[in-house]
Amino acid sequence: MMGASIIGLLFVLVFGVLGIGGTILWIWMLIDCAMNEPSEGNDKIVWILVILFTHWIGALIYLLARRPRRKEIVGH
Repeated sequence: MMGASIIGLLFVLVFGVLGIGGTILWIWMLIDCAMNEPSEGNDKIVWILVILFTHWIGALIYLLARRPRRKEIVGH
């Protein structure tokens, strides 16, 4: 009985930390995109919508795919 409650607590802690971390990443990438993405064409709006509607998956895609390229081209 005690083992099941410990496993349940660990399950809640792990997924709670992942959920909070994903939400923090999502907010950080939304702010980064809104503040630093150049306003050429529709790129900024498209990236904001991708991040907004796909939550942490879109934020991770932006972080790994677009952000390094933007820093290389724009410098920030």
